Amino acid sequence: MINWRAVFRVLGALQMILSVFFFSSLVVSFIYGNHPFPLAGGGALTLITGIIFFLWGGKLPNGSIHKREGYLIVTLSWIIMTSFGMLPFIFSNEIPNVADAFFESVSGFTTTGASILTEIEALPEDILFWRSFIQWIGGMGVIVLTVAIIPLLGIGGIELFVAEAPGPTSDKLHPRIRETAKRLWFLYVGLTLILVALLYAGGMTLFDAINHSFTTLATGGYSTKNASIAAFPSAYIQYVLTIFMFLAGANYTFLYLAFKGKWRNVWKMDELRAYLYLVICAILIITFQVKDITDNDWERSFREAAFQVVSVITTTGFVSADYLQWGNFAIIIFFLLLFVGGCAGSTSGGVKVIRSIVFFKNTFLEFKRILHPNAVISLKINNEIVRGRTITHIMIFLLLYIATFCVGSVIMTYMGYDILTSIGAVATCLGNVGPGIGKVGPVFNFGWLSGEAKFLLSILMLLGRLELFTMLVILTPHFWRSN
Repeated sequence: MINWRAVFRVLGALQMILSVFFFSSLVVSFIYGNHPFPLAGGGALTLITGIIFFLWGGKLPNGSIHKREGYLIVTLSWIIMTSFGMLPFIFSNEIPNVADAFFESVSGFTTTGASILTEIEALPEDILFWRSFIQWIGGMGVIVLTVAIIPLLGIGGIELFVAEAPGPTSDKLHPRIRETAKRLWFLYVGLTLILVALLYAGGMTLFDAINHSFTTLATGGYSTKNASIAAFPSAYIQYVLTIFMFLAGANYTFLYLAFKGKWRNVWKMDELRAYLYLVICAILIITFQVKDITDNDWERSFREAAFQVVSVITTTGFVSADYLQWGNFAIIIFFLLLFVGGCAGSTSGGVKVIRSIVFFKNTFLEFKRILHPNAVISLKINNEIVRGRTITHIMIFLLLYIATFCVGSVIMTYMGYDILTSIGAVATCLGNVGPGIGKVGPVFNFGWLSGEAKFLLSILMLLGRLELFTMLVILTPHFWRSN
């Protein structure tokens, strides 16, 4: 049986924490003289709902949350969080349509960065800040934040952390779950502050530096400018953002070990090496393509190629140039990168590099098993044998990912959209990237799509952010059985 009181107790706590983010954003409203009601009203409703859920849950003993409750809490919390997160857009009348506001909120919290807005710079400063802030919150996951800063009201947090934290690996920074979450947020906040300082030193206003730092470390891609990063032609800014996007797409275990000075341990990680090599190869390929098809010099060709490759592979979605103008070969490369994603344990979306490594290694080893059927041939990652159950889990994930992509693309084409736009929209939303191909490319937005298409893509963004299993498991009959 599912302990619904435990579920609502935790949902209430999460809602109350979310209301704190609403109210803290009011500082921006007061600084810039914006009307405080959109954020204050949204925060008040969120707080009231949180208190009701919290009190209904009552005092609960330790061990009240198990795997069923954990997955249910994570799924419901993201749905509720994104639903309340859209209130400032509606209350401000900047995005009065519910489908549009929900899409923008889901895209923010899931760090997708796809937007329905055409005149971003016309938004009030507090609404611009809220768009960036919800990406920063969603980047690491509000549930990990909850586990980090409160003892979860006497309820163990491991089930929530497992359901929320991205990636298939079991690497932990510390054996205690709250200590792990605190270390993650220490790195997250620290890198954000460093980036704010660097961008401000590079000529951005403090407001722009804060917003772009939020969305860079979250690998979200929301910008305060209509032209995204193309509005900042500074080579310094683009190189700094490229480096920090790359770091944000790396496993936070790597970053923590690097911070501790354990570089030798970091370089032994198969995923990091594959991530680095893949990025370098893609940058070199696209650089030559850009130089061949444009009038850019080598430095600009390299800079734009590096920025867009890292932006797409880390699923950040910032735009410095329209890569759809770089020829069909470049379009194919970027379309494939929509599926790759960054490292497990990062804020990026997509399939993740580690799953691709396991898939290709296991495929190669299968040929050896065919030739040597009696041999015991094990798959190793970081010189450690990968369990058969882990391999099966990854293979099923890849199958589900491809199936979800195919079904979503078919539904989009059934709605009347062309094939290129359909597969581009589904791939970018499922991978939480932002810009896609077709009519949802880097210089377009999603505002022209129908309400039905936006709700479909919103569901895909949530599925991608929670890596399919967390949401899909609650749709299975076995989940609701008592034994």
